[in-house]
Amino acid sequence: MRKKDSKPKLALIYAFLVLWTAGTLYPILRIITISLRPGDRLLSTSLAIVPEGATLKNYIDLFTATPFLRWMLNSFIVTSVVTLSGVLLASMAGYAISKFRFGGKKVLLQGLLTTQMFPATMLLLPMFIMLSKLHLINSYLGLIIAYSATALPFCIWQMKGYYDTIPTSLIESARVDGCNNWNAWWRVVLPLAAPALVITALFSFMASWNEYIVAAIILQEPNMFTLPVGLKMFQGNMSTQWGLYAAGSMVVSVPVVVLFIVLSRWLIGGLTLGSVKG
Repeated sequence: MRKKDSKPKLALIYAFLVLWTAGTLYPILRIITISLRPGDRLLSTSLAIVPEGATLKNYIDLFTATPFLRWMLNSFIVTSVVTLSGVLLASMAGYAISKFRFGGKKVLLQGLLTTQMFPATMLLLPMFIMLSKLHLINSYLGLIIAYSATALPFCIWQMKGYYDTIPTSLIESARVDGCNNWNAWWRVVLPLAAPALVITALFSFMASWNEYIVAAIILQEPNMFTLPVGLKMFQGNMSTQWGLYAAGSMVVSVPVVVLFIVLSRWLIGGLTLGSVKG
């Protein structure tokens, strides 16, 4: 009876998953369709995935007639630095908080947790004022500082939670074998924390690659724009270049998809970090 009862439930689950997947993929397919449409058919109501007279002109114009490559370079520079600094600083800070005792540790943890209760938009004005006084407006460094300041608290808390699941006895054994605190972290603890490092890297990457509001406030010259701010230039007061907009959106999503595929074998373990302790 239980096996018979389970079949309808499985059928409902699979049907729900299929519908959910279709609903998720449909907007992406529509963007692909718009990016392939000729200029005179952008407002077509056809539901065909491959439009009539499909062309790659929008993609060609994106790379040849706009500063898209410059925007992509800017995004790669900012995102790479934010990701590397986020992983490096969060991995060390999380280890110190997890495995060492020092004054103010509880206050520090509460402070990190408190920062996650406020939206990043609340920090725009004070952040702009501070960066302006430091003459970092319209600079890579100013944007990197802004992104790192908002992403690091979560990354540190996440790394601390994973380090808590690593037995302290492993670190003590490494010290008995002659390792100092640095070597014990580098040679023993850090390799075990690979899943958490992947999640930290992905979070830092996504926090800077797709971000628009902070970049739009700090960056003021078109040659300094990152991809989200640059794509906004295709939207004007009187008209919007939908073909270029759609083509740029597809190109922007490629690095994210590739990164998830490359890191997928560590991603599953990282998503469940800290769920099982033992």
